[in-house]
Amino acid sequence: MTTEPTRIIRATCAPGLAPWLKAEIEALGYEATSSDHTGVEIKGQMADAMRLILRLRTAFHILQRFADLYPRNAEELYKAARKLPWERVIPADGYLTIVSTVQNDSIRNSMFPNVRLKDAIVDRIQEVHGRRPDSGPKGDQTVVHMFWKNDHCRLALDLSGRKLSDRGYRQMPGKAPMRESIAAAVLAETGYDGTRPLVVPMCGSGTLAIEAALIATGRAPGLLRPNFGIKHLLSFDEEVWGRERLAAKKLRHDRTPAPIIASDWDEDALEATYKNAVTAGVDHLIELYHCDFSETPLPEERGSIILHGEYGERLGDEDELKETYGRMGDYLKQQCGGWDGWVFTSRDMARCIGLKSSRKVPFDNSGMDCRLLSFELYEGSRSA
Repeated sequence: MTTEPTRIIRATCAPGLAPWLKAEIEALGYEATSSDHTGVEIKGQMADAMRLILRLRTAFHILQRFADLYPRNAEELYKAARKLPWERVIPADGYLTIVSTVQNDSIRNSMFPNVRLKDAIVDRIQEVHGRRPDSGPKGDQTVVHMFWKNDHCRLALDLSGRKLSDRGYRQMPGKAPMRESIAAAVLAETGYDGTRPLVVPMCGSGTLAIEAALIATGRAPGLLRPNFGIKHLLSFDEEVWGRERLAAKKLRHDRTPAPIIASDWDEDALEATYKNAVTAGVDHLIELYHCDFSETPLPEERGSIILHGEYGERLGDEDELKETYGRMGDYLKQQCGGWDGWVFTSRDMARCIGLKSSRKVPFDNSGMDCRLLSFELYEGSRSA
């Protein structure tokens, strides 16, 4: 029987993704103790954190709370942080990165708190072990997060390291790629599970199609990359990690999903989609077509169509984009009867489609105010 204590574990996410993240966590059998705009918390042990790292699709980081301090300035931060038992979790021969969000009137230089916290940690380890870890911005080994607002400073160990949304397969990102965690949330909102066809015109670098293939085959996204922050802590248990990886691998099944079709008029985008799909190991599950979105082949069986057009603030000429969005509306209305139609775009460009949406779901995509629009596409007349 383990004697490991239960700790607060926070899964963070992009602004607004917490509802989908919470649903994922609860589907794994956990009870959320709290949630807010950018994260969900549970109580658990290291094995639970490992499970979240390997299986969550909409999360950014998995943080384990380490301490709550109440400094009024950077020197008080140093003194309080140096008293903490960092030597129990951070290797003396390791590499340390500090990341922070600081709102404190005593701080004039935003990097100064990072330096003082780093000093406190390495000085403590030096005092105990006679040597200290290296430090810097790489973020590929031990990462400590600091959230300091007024006189409350929360310190947490980043068990994921790099963002979990950085799966590792997007070797060619394209012009303005959708982040993997947002693509996973979009697919969850559409109800996608691989049992019905999915068509992704304007596929760009293929993130939606690739995430769909991973979902359809039950592949845990954390299995795609080898390195996580948790592996660089003294508390890391290789045996438990091995069990959790094996359990995650067993989630995969060999059932062939319904067709996943992706298209783009840009040959470079299609090349990026193909190479990214190969890296993810799902290239055999995605049919690629070089064509205008309106010429994308549709399977006989109805399913979902997701269009992710360009946004005026990021790409393209706005007048041309408005014309394109008008064509997108015509395409959905005239060629996609009986399908579930979806468009992901900026709030402003959503007005240019020319169809009345049945639902508008807000998303924050890299700071841009976006909407996932749902359209009821009837075959023939509505009365029919």
